[in-house]
Amino acid sequence: MKPIQLETERLFLKSVTPKFVHHLFETKSKAQIMSILGLDETGFEKYKEMHESGMETYQLSFHFFVLVEKASQLSIGECGFHTWNKKHARAELFYSLKNEEFKQRGFMKEALGEVLKFGFVQMQLHRIEALIAAWNTPSLKLVSRFGFTFEGTMKEDYFYQGKYEDSNCYALLRRDWDCC
Repeated sequence: MKPIQLETERLFLKSVTPKFVHHLFETKSKAQIMSILGLDETGFEKYKEMHESGMETYQLSFHFFVLVEKASQLSIGECGFHTWNKKHARAELFYSLKNEEFKQRGFMKEALGEVLKFGFVQMQLHRIEALIAAWNTPSLKLVSRFGFTFEGTMKEDYFYQGKYEDSNCYALLRRDWDCC
């Protein structure tokens, strides 16, 4: 089983789906899994828990990409969709970079263009949502560059560091997406 791989100027985007994660844990060693996904010990344990605990429900799934910097061949982060509701053709966008050294260098902007295209074209999404804390200025700037619009605040919907935080909901519909 070979995952989908996208490519940008500076990045390889390696596809991760529930089926692929299960395949890895059923056929590969720990060292091979860590190498394929560019994981450290903590990352490996996260994927192992996903494999053992389940990743999908009847209606919800995910599809995301591990971001690999071409120059160093290092896994620098993830970007993609979770809470993917296939029936209603919508998903929640997420993204993260592993270390501060990779931030503010345009990597996520570069990756997100390809990921959104994949979501609207390949996954046939109608709606992509991003839930962002009001204090997260870099994320707010990123989604606004791609045309996401503010829809409202979800009160205390996110549990972080021992307390509930609000999330601002931004969304992009396929018809509003500027694909080129």
